[in-house]
Amino acid sequence: MLISELFYSLQGEGELTGVPSVFVRTSGCNLRCAWCDTPYASWNPEGETRTVAQIVAEVESHGNARHVVLTGGEPMIAKEIHGLAAELKNAGRHITIETAATVKPDGIACDLASLSPKLLNSAPDPVEHAAWRKKHEATRWQPDVVRAWVDAYPYQFKFVVARPEDVDELEHMLAALHREIPRHKVLLMPEAVTLEKMRARAGWLGELCKARGYRYAHRLHIELYGNKRGT
Repeated sequence: MLISELFYSLQGEGELTGVPSVFVRTSGCNLRCAWCDTPYASWNPEGETRTVAQIVAEVESHGNARHVVLTGGEPMIAKEIHGLAAELKNAGRHITIETAATVKPDGIACDLASLSPKLLNSAPDPVEHAAWRKKHEATRWQPDVVRAWVDAYPYQFKFVVARPEDVDELEHMLAALHREIPRHKVLLMPEAVTLEKMRARAGWLGELCKARGYRYAHRLHIELYGNKRGT
């Protein structure tokens, strides 16, 4: 498997914010978000090829960490991701899979499906990246795939919000699933890679969450470490 990075940190997003976790970041993605904060795993995928056994051994070297996060890029397109998840589960780890929910789970071992469907605000520039824009827009929202995750696993939704209108869009997307999605399972994160930008959007997004009953999701890793790798 091509692994961009493997590190021990605190979960910075979602319901498990603050939980010590080992992050396994696969390299490669089937989307190209304009605001991607891990371009080294998507726009310019890089990393080191490692076997499942090597990855599991490194995860187990962090003895205090019961939680493992499989992330990317898009981890669900990584070769041997099912085998890796199975081995980590056999080792007694809690597995979170952070995915854009464009690939069906097909029975993968998972304790928390962290689903992050991409909104219109994610689309790459139509002039500079015309081919990727077309592919991204055709791929980013797969209701049948999202339903497969929701029906099979404990889940959370994480949406990256850049403007108030984004919330109307995500509400239409959730309604299209024809599932009862509790609002406390929907977390809204400000789109930002800097502390200043995150804080600037936190005010109005927090108020919007209060008004509509969603959970505001700060990004702890940016608060603690800034936008850098291995955090």
